[in-house]
Amino acid sequence: MRLLVLGGTEFAGRAVVEAALGRGWDVTVFNRGRHEPPAGVRLLRGDRTASDGLAALAEHPGEWDAVVDTWSAAPRAVRDAARLLQGRAGRYVYVSSRSVYAWAPPAGYGEDAPLVEGAEAGADHTDYLRDKRGGELAAVEEFGADRSVLVRAGLVLGPYENVGRLPWWLGRIARGGPVLAPGPRDLPLQYVDVRDLAEWTLGAVEGELSGPYNLTSRQGHTTMGEFLDACVATVGADAELRWTEPEVILDAGIEPWTQLPVWVPPGSDMHDALHSADVSRAVATGLRCRPVAETVADTWRWLTDIGGTAPMRPDRTSKGLDPEVEAKVLAAGADAPGGGVPGTTS
Repeated sequence: MRLLVLGGTEFAGRAVVEAALGRGWDVTVFNRGRHEPPAGVRLLRGDRTASDGLAALAEHPGEWDAVVDTWSAAPRAVRDAARLLQGRAGRYVYVSSRSVYAWAPPAGYGEDAPLVEGAEAGADHTDYLRDKRGGELAAVEEFGADRSVLVRAGLVLGPYENVGRLPWWLGRIARGGPVLAPGPRDLPLQYVDVRDLAEWTLGAVEGELSGPYNLTSRQGHTTMGEFLDACVATVGADAELRWTEPEVILDAGIEPWTQLPVWVPPGSDMHDALHSADVSRAVATGLRCRPVAETVADTWRWLTDIGGTAPMRPDRTSKGLDPEVEAKVLAAGADAPGGGVPGTTS
C-alpha cells in the first residue's frame, strides 16, 4: 500500500506512520520539517498555511492508495490538500474529533447524533470544534462520501502524547507523596491508545471503509481507579492515592478535564460526552484496544527515554493541578471530622 501522511511526526500522525512502516507500506510524509519523521519514509517539505505551501506536493509525481490528514486548524488547509490530491489518491482519511457533535450529546450517542455547524470548507481558523467539522466537510466535498473516512477520535493517550494528559499524571505520581485522586474509583473511562487508532485507520484503508466512525474504546474499557493504579505501578514511586469525592473537588474550584486530566465527574454532561459514546461501528470494523496498563507503561518508557518532559502543542491548553491547590484540598480533607479525605482508601 502507498500512503501519504500530511504531518506524520507528532502523536497521531507519527503513530500512523510507524504502524504503516511496520506493515511494510510505502510511506510519504508531507510537513514543515519542524520534527524529524521516522526513518524509512519519503519526505516532502511544505507549509500548508502559506500561499504556495503545497508546491512540493503538487510537483511530486506520486500517487497513493490513501491520504491520512490530522489537521486541526483552518479548514481551507484540508480543502486545498484534498482538492490537489483528489485524482491522485484513492481515499482521504481525516482524523477528526468527537467534539464535532452538538453539545451535549446524550449517553450512548452514535455517529448519527446532531453535529455542530462547521466552518465552511474554505474558511480560516475559527475554533477547534468548528474547524474539525469544517475539515470533515472539506474532505467529503473533495473526495465524496464514498472515498472519505472521518475518524472521530475521543480521548487519545499513548506514546508521543503532546497534549499533556497522561504525561501529567505520570509526572505527578513520580513526585510521590499524597496524590489527589478524583473519584469514584469505579468511574468508567473511554479512550483510545494512539497506536490502536493508527492500526484501525490503516485497516480502514485496506477495507476501503467510508463515512464517520467514533474511534475510542468501549464504554468502561477501564476505570479511574485502574488508570491511576496503573500509573503508580508503572512509575514505582511512593505515591499514595487519596481518593476524593467529586463534590469536594468541584467545591474547591478545580476544573475537571484540564486541572485533573482525563477525569470528569459522573452524571455530568461532560462525562456522557467524553466517556460514553457508542463505538459499535468501529468495533465491528476491527477496532481493538489494548489494556490500560500497556498504554501507561509504554508512555512512561517513552517519557523517560526523552528525559521526562513531554512535548506540548502550543495551540492546546496547559493541563494539571497546581501543587499548592492540591495540598490545600488534601489538608482540608485530613482535617475534616472523622479524619482523612472523603473517599480515601489506603
